[in-house]
Amino acid sequence: MSKFLDSTRDFLHEWSLNILILLFGTTTLVQAFIVPTPSMDTTVMVGDHLLVDKLAYSPSGPVSKYILPYTEPKRGDIIVFRYPIDISQNYVKRVMGVPGDHIRIVDKVVYLNGHPLTEPYTQHVFPGLEAYRDNFPSEPVGPVYDRARQMLAEHVVNGELVVPPGSYFAMGDNRDNSLDSRYWGFVPRENIIGKPLVIFWSYDAPTEDWVGNTGSHVADLARNFFVKTRWDRTLKLIRGIPIH
Repeated sequence: MSKFLDSTRDFLHEWSLNILILLFGTTTLVQAFIVPTPSMDTTVMVGDHLLVDKLAYSPSGPVSKYILPYTEPKRGDIIVFRYPIDISQNYVKRVMGVPGDHIRIVDKVVYLNGHPLTEPYTQHVFPGLEAYRDNFPSEPVGPVYDRARQMLAEHVVNGELVVPPGSYFAMGDNRDNSLDSRYWGFVPRENIIGKPLVIFWSYDAPTEDWVGNTGSHVADLARNFFVKTRWDRTLKLIRGIPIH
């Protein structure tokens, strides 16, 4: 019974916060974000339109820290952040490691501080193993940026990646098809914008429609708005899952 009450209380708290932001939010409080790639399938999907809480990870002031629920990013949180390679782009991933954590991947299984993780939110779309992607850290293969190579050179200890202060290790839930910290390095703390709260609209269209193919996308919307809108995802809350 107590678990039910706790769950109900958490649900009401989340929705109360969402409603307040929807009613009174400005660009300083909330930001709309469109998911253009499948790296977080199926937690969030291509075409999901998210409202992002920009207050969640903001530095707390002397008074506001007693009023607003500021927090530091935690393992398992889903975050929106400025892509370290090009800060004009926003990415969405899951925090897998916070400062001080030791991370390695063995045959697709993530080990955090020496313990294998159970990750019900992930999917693996390719049955085979890739040396770098699925056994990490190792000799870099594929589209590995210089930032990631520097990360590997400076922060690998006894075969494990050690997350330094002020940085976070982030990965996509669509683990075999995600360009993430394995390939471009840590997410700096100052790059983190906020956490997604809710999907306010979801439309089934491919990545190219969301990244610049405006003419055909507008025509597709005009023809198929009601058919291709994913009504079952409308107003779906986005929640992280704590990982230890």
